[in-house]
Amino acid sequence: MMHGSTQSAYAYDKAAQGFLLGHLALIAFATAAMVTILAGDFPVWMQGPYTAKVYELGWRYSGQVYILLGAVAVVLHSAPRFGLGQALALFVAASGVALLSELGGTNTGLPFGHYHYTEMLGYRILGDVPYPIPISWYYMLYCCLAFCAALMVTDDTTRTKWRWSLVSGGFLTAWDVPMEVQMTNVQPAHWVWDLEKFPAWVPEWLGGPIFYGMPLSNWIGWYITGVLVSRLMLAIVPPTKWRATTVGLAFPLVLYATNGIMPIATVARHGYWWAVVLGILAMGAPLWLVLRARKRDARALGATPATA
Repeated sequence: MMHGSTQSAYAYDKAAQGFLLGHLALIAFATAAMVTILAGDFPVWMQGPYTAKVYELGWRYSGQVYILLGAVAVVLHSAPRFGLGQALALFVAASGVALLSELGGTNTGLPFGHYHYTEMLGYRILGDVPYPIPISWYYMLYCCLAFCAALMVTDDTTRTKWRWSLVSGGFLTAWDVPMEVQMTNVQPAHWVWDLEKFPAWVPEWLGGPIFYGMPLSNWIGWYITGVLVSRLMLAIVPPTKWRATTVGLAFPLVLYATNGIMPIATVARHGYWWAVVLGILAMGAPLWLVLRARKRDARALGATPATA
């Protein structure tokens, strides 16, 4: 059930759609650039004063701006469903814990392993973590929990909250399968693995480069962090409310799928084919499951589901 008046809810949804469209447009722009002008020699037609300025602005701001737009879209989308207070609490709690985990990784190696960020995503909090990183965790986990609402048994018991969190963490980690390869192997890199900093007692299978230079510890850290942040989000908004307000909506499907387009397209352009195949399978699985559930529910109700 929507909180507040129908008119207010409509206004929130229209604003959320606008920010989502901006998010999609910038991802499309960045993806086109990554697979064309940034994938080889700088083309002659981009060397004029005006095109060079567009290139400079896009290079500096497009990545961080599209993440900001995605986060604002989710706050606006969740506000009429959960109430503005809970929507903001989700944003603060999820982004805050994600930031703490990232600061732990960049300073201690826990939970992901040893790495450092470059200057590619703008201002870095405490000189370490670019500010868009934790808010991207927030909006993707919003999608992951909406998927759980469509797929899993729903009640507000502690057991169910943990079950949802375990699945949501997996859906989130699927995003990093293609993204990790893009962000660390396609130049310029957004972050760099410092594998030499791993202690000698860390086994090679855990701290060594197992997937295009990435250690397995990274995915373990992603999963653990995703589970814990999901559990915190479910403490703020319980499963029954997610189920009542997000099931059947195209918004989380579109947002989740769109954030897989650029990394998959970019690693395909550069020939990282294992990342392409595994990325499509990993991110495609939850999307397919949710779409199948929508069709099943629609048949049960004798209606035709809206397409995403």
